[in-house]
Amino acid sequence: MKIIIDDMSLRNFNAWSGGQDTKETILNAGKGDEFDSLIEELYPDGLTDTQLNDLLWFDSEYVLESLGIDESEEE
Repeated sequence: MKIIIDDMSLRNFNAWSGGQDTKETILNAGKGDEFDSLIEELYPDGLTDTQLNDLLWFDSEYVLESLGIDESEEE
């Protein structure tokens, strides 16, 4: 069974493993709302919690770049 999340904000999402690090980076940069808008644009039909976590974890460079977050500034 596949459960689609279509009304979830990053702040309320329980990310795990590498996804948690990217989530914290986004929130610490004050870009949570921008991330939510990006996800709505990329996935208008929603996505699963695993898809969202995988995006945060494995595509973190793309996500952070899309939000204008420089990883070197966060370290």
